[in-house]
Amino acid sequence: MSAGDALAASGVTIREAGPDDEVAGVAPRWVALPESTGEMAAVMRVAAEHDLAVLPVGAGTKVHWGSAPERCDLLLDTCCLNQILEHVAGDLVVRVQAGVTAEALADSLGKAGQQLALDVPVEGATVGGTLATATAGPRRLRYGTARDLLIGITVVLADGTIARSGGKVVKNVAGYDLGKLFTGSLGTLGVIAEATFRLHPVPASRAWITATVPGLGALPDIGAIAGSQLEPSALEIDRPEVHGPVTVSALVEGVAADERAKAVGELMGETALISAEPPAWWGRLPDADFPLETPGEEFLLELRVPPGAAVRALASVTRAAEEAGDLTVRVRGAVASCVLHLALPPGTAARAAEVFVTALRSSVASDGGRLVVWTAPPEAASRLDRWGPVGAATLMRRVKERFDPEGRMSPGRLVGGPPPVAGHGA
Repeated sequence: MSAGDALAASGVTIREAGPDDEVAGVAPRWVALPESTGEMAAVMRVAAEHDLAVLPVGAGTKVHWGSAPERCDLLLDTCCLNQILEHVAGDLVVRVQAGVTAEALADSLGKAGQQLALDVPVEGATVGGTLATATAGPRRLRYGTARDLLIGITVVLADGTIARSGGKVVKNVAGYDLGKLFTGSLGTLGVIAEATFRLHPVPASRAWITATVPGLGALPDIGAIAGSQLEPSALEIDRPEVHGPVTVSALVEGVAADERAKAVGELMGETALISAEPPAWWGRLPDADFPLETPGEEFLLELRVPPGAAVRALASVTRAAEEAGDLTVRVRGAVASCVLHLALPPGTAARAAEVFVTALRSSVASDGGRLVVWTAPPEAASRLDRWGPVGAATLMRRVKERFDPEGRMSPGRLVGGPPPVAGHGA
């Protein structure tokens, strides 16, 4: 029986792939639309029997992140896995299928006065996609990331085995915390089917304190604000131009929010303003300011540095932009948590992007910083080392071999994917 016939006989909805299903220029042959974990497992067993490369996808909002897949025979779409399976409000716990969108989950939980405090920065993103890309928004400072809020996960492995970790464990993989491994794995270890999260009450009140200063030298003491007894839930920065003004915004929530906001404002300086609404840029990735018709044509980079090194990292961005020919770089992100996102304008020359990435990666290395190129246009992507030095690369390969020994799950998308074109690279 051919692979196509076997998929058709699996009992799962299967369709022929079309041009809109391409991932970074790689065209799959089929798209599977399972409606349950069992159906997902059935599809994965067929894929294993016929040596099909599988790429999981949710809403497709971040499917272009990371390296292009080396091959993709089957796109496994979780859009039909869109049910909230269990919400135990008294225990502040929810269990959902991977295809549930962040907006749908927020609407449902909000009726009970509860929230999953992730602030997903990409509109329409699913729970599975959020976990697979390890994305988190401004309030990571207080609540942590998806990995911190995840208390149970159900996955389907490359051979069709259903495995669970945390929560109500039925079948585990000995010695592995599946939640931590699958968060940020970009679908390279298996497919996320369900997730169980710890929730928080929706705060009774919120206030944003925002101040704009002329440059990095005039920034308020970020560490003092973040570590103060005022307990901000988030502390974000927005810098549209490397030589222009910088805006800092803090969020306080809950008890005595108004009084705490005034105290934060005093720490932030005389330009600080207090509002019941966030700034327009709050919780948005900077590449969203450069909308394009074709996802994956934009430049989006992520810079992580150790606590206390964010201001030095911002100065490094300025120097790298100058070295690349006064490149325009928009910076936004969690200045206290030291996770910054950078966007370059559409049309930025591939060579300039290469110089910028190389210079910035070199500059932040002494602080233990790491720069990842999530998206780049094809010409630039072929020149760039997306990941840079990865100290845990050997361990990551061993984990990949343990979970996907045949290399069929999203091959090449994560660290260890195709290298830059010979003679290039950062």
